[in-house]
Amino acid sequence: MEGLPTTTKTERRSRSKNLHTSKPSLVMAFFSCVAWLYVAGRLWQDAENRKLLANLLKRNIEQKPKVLTIEDKLIVLGCKDLERRIVEVEMDLTLAKSQGYLKHQLPQSESSSQRKLLAVIGVYTGFGSYLKRNTFRGSWMPRGDALKKLEERGVVIRFVIGRSANRGDSLDRHIDEENSKTKDFFILEGHEEAQEELPKKIKFFFSTAVQNWDAEFYIKVDDNIGVDLEGLIGLLEHLRRQDSSYIGCMKSGEVVSEEGKLWYEPDWWKFGDEKSYFRHASGSLLILSKNLAQYINTNSASLKTYAHDDISVGSWMMGVQAIYIDDNRLCCSSIKQDKVCSVA
Repeated sequence: MEGLPTTTKTERRSRSKNLHTSKPSLVMAFFSCVAWLYVAGRLWQDAENRKLLANLLKRNIEQKPKVLTIEDKLIVLGCKDLERRIVEVEMDLTLAKSQGYLKHQLPQSESSSQRKLLAVIGVYTGFGSYLKRNTFRGSWMPRGDALKKLEERGVVIRFVIGRSANRGDSLDRHIDEENSKTKDFFILEGHEEAQEELPKKIKFFFSTAVQNWDAEFYIKVDDNIGVDLEGLIGLLEHLRRQDSSYIGCMKSGEVVSEEGKLWYEPDWWKFGDEKSYFRHASGSLLILSKNLAQYINTNSASLKTYAHDDISVGSWMMGVQAIYIDDNRLCCSSIKQDKVCSVA
């Protein structure tokens, strides 16, 4: 029994006390590790944030506009000046077009280039109106040498017609043959001659006439109207050099909204609840000064046409500063003695 190690009571107490003392130390060590990890993580996160902020700052510095030198400022001012000059040139070009300097202007005849004509009169006609044309040629409209002498006085008269839907067919050939003999046609090559195309025909007439002849006035006459030519010339002589003149027998009237009725207007709803047309010159005989005819030519692609040609022209005139001249001598269906036109 003497050789075996023995522990005294005092030693056991000492070991028990050491065990109790080591537990708080372990807890403290654990919390110390956690705290160290937390602090290290925050420091690492702060470092990443500083790096990110540094990159953003560097990028902003690189994108910051440089200070403009005097040469740079002169270049900018030069561009602005060039832009202003381009706008001015475009305005001058528009003005030049409105005054007759047109890009596709056709060469004028020698007689018309020497002095400005008084008027170009376009008499509407169709493929089946041969007898009417012959009646006109034997009444108020001169023919042959008399037609040439009238042009020397400054008045051109032509029958106005488009082309057949089947280009080059017998209808077109008959008109060409007739024109080769009488030389009194104004053929609208870009227009298809048809009843439903009449509103477009007046646009083609004014646009093409103003490119072919330099005149004070351009006149459209229906094919059922007789004209007192000398009376009309006298009326126009008094209106020479009066720009923006829209001349005719002014009227207005009810808009027909029922399909199938005479004078039906498909766009009737655009004329308001009153269903009344605005003031416009009667289509039997209407006159435009040169600058208004040029306006139609310049803007023909965007001008809206209605069911009737006189309404179409009236709508175009509402968009410009046209001078409305209501002359009852141009009311062809009236009973006035001094009128210059009448229903044939």
